[in-house]
Amino acid sequence: MEEKLSSQVSGFYKLKVGERLEFVRKFCNLSQEEMSTLENTGTLPIEVADHLIENTISTIEIPLGVATNFRINDKDYLIPMAIEEPSVVAACSNSAKVARETGGFYCESTNPIMIGQIQLEGYESSEATKKKILENKAEIIKAANTRSKTLAELNAGAKDLEVRVFDSPYRMIVVHILVDVQDAMGANVVNSMCEYIAPMIEKLTGAKVNLRILSNLSVHRLSRARAKFRKEDLGGEEVVDSIISAYKFAAQDPFRAATHNKGIMNGIDAVVLATLNDWRAIEAGAHAYAALSSYTSLTKYEKDENGDILASIEIPLAVGTVGGATANVPKARIAKKILGIKDSREFANVLAAVGLSQNFSAVRALATEGIQRGHMELHARQLALSAGAKGTLIDEVSQMMIDEKNITMTRAKEILEKLSANK
Repeated sequence: MEEKLSSQVSGFYKLKVGERLEFVRKFCNLSQEEMSTLENTGTLPIEVADHLIENTISTIEIPLGVATNFRINDKDYLIPMAIEEPSVVAACSNSAKVARETGGFYCESTNPIMIGQIQLEGYESSEATKKKILENKAEIIKAANTRSKTLAELNAGAKDLEVRVFDSPYRMIVVHILVDVQDAMGANVVNSMCEYIAPMIEKLTGAKVNLRILSNLSVHRLSRARAKFRKEDLGGEEVVDSIISAYKFAAQDPFRAATHNKGIMNGIDAVVLATLNDWRAIEAGAHAYAALSSYTSLTKYEKDENGDILASIEIPLAVGTVGGATANVPKARIAKKILGIKDSREFANVLAAVGLSQNFSAVRALATEGIQRGHMELHARQLALSAGAKGTLIDEVSQMMIDEKNITMTRAKEILEKLSANK
C-alpha cells in the first residue's frame, strides 16, 4: 500500500535544497525526467536562489524578449520584456514604431518620493493630537533621517510629514512621512523609518501606534508619457474615431477600464519582471491610482486640430535601480544593462512609455480588427509546441491552423499526426 504523505512539514526551510526536492518528489510522484528539469536552474545558481526566497527547490524560466523601435526623450532604447503571453512584445514594438514617426515618446517623472504610514489609535482629541505631531515635525523628520546615512549624504531621505484624520467609519489618525528614496524602490528604508519614529510619536501624543508600513500608492512618485499617432499611419479618420471612442468607454466604465489598464500593465510588468523589480507593488499602485475617485483609465486619448491622436499616461511607478534582486540575478543585471538607464527616474520614464505603447496597441487592435486575430495567430505556435511539434513542424502546424482559422489543440494534434505520417 502506497504511503500517504502530509504537506505539514516541520522545519522544511532548514532542509538542504536537495532534501526539499526529494520530499517534493515523493509527495508528488515526480519522474526522474521531471527531477532533472527541476535540478537544472540555468544561469541562476541554486545557492543564490535559495537565499532570495524561502523553501526553494528550483527556478523557473520565462521567455525574455526585446521590444524595438523605442525612442524616448530623443534617445533610442531596446526594451527587455519577460512575459509568457504571445503578441505583447510584437504589439509594443509596433506602436513604438508608429510613435517614432512623430518623434517617439516624451516623458517626465517627479522626484522619487515614497510614503510611509503610521496608524494611531486610542487618542482623546483628534485636533490636539494632529497639532502635537505637526509642532514636532522637524524633530520627527530628523529622527527618521538617522536610519539612512546614504540618503542623508545625498541630501535625500525624509522630507516632510502629513497628518490625516479619520472619524468615520473607523476613528484613527494616519501620519504620512514623505521620503526621497533616490534610486531605490524604497520599501526597506521607509519601513525602517516608520518603525523608528513610531515610539517617538506615541510618546508625544499618548496615542497607541498600530501599523507602521510603506504605502504602494505612491502619489508623489508619478511618471507621465505622451506621444502623437498620425491618422495616416493608423488607417485614416475612421480608425482614429474608433480609437477615441474605445478610450471613452474605458474612461467611463470601470468594467472596461480594468481590462484597458491590464493592457498597460502587460508592458510595464514585463519590463519590471525582466529587471526583477517588484511588479506586484507596481500593479497595486497603478490600480489604486486609477481608483482614487472612480476607477478609470490611466491613459487618455484625444484628437488634435489635424485629426491625429494625442495619447498620454500618468501613473505611479516606484522602481529602483539599486538594491533588490536585480543585483544578484545575472539575467536581471543584463536586462538592466540592455535598458541603458542611469537612474530610477529614467527607468520610470521608460516604463511609462512602454505602458502607453502597449495600451495603444491593444486599443488600436480592438477598435479595428479585434484583439483575437493577432493574438490567436501567435497562440497557434504555442499550441503546436504543446501538441509535440518540433523544428520546422512548429511553423507548418501553426500556419495550417491559421489558414484554416481553426486554432485549437485538437486540430494541432490532427495536423501534426498527418504531417508526421507523411514525412
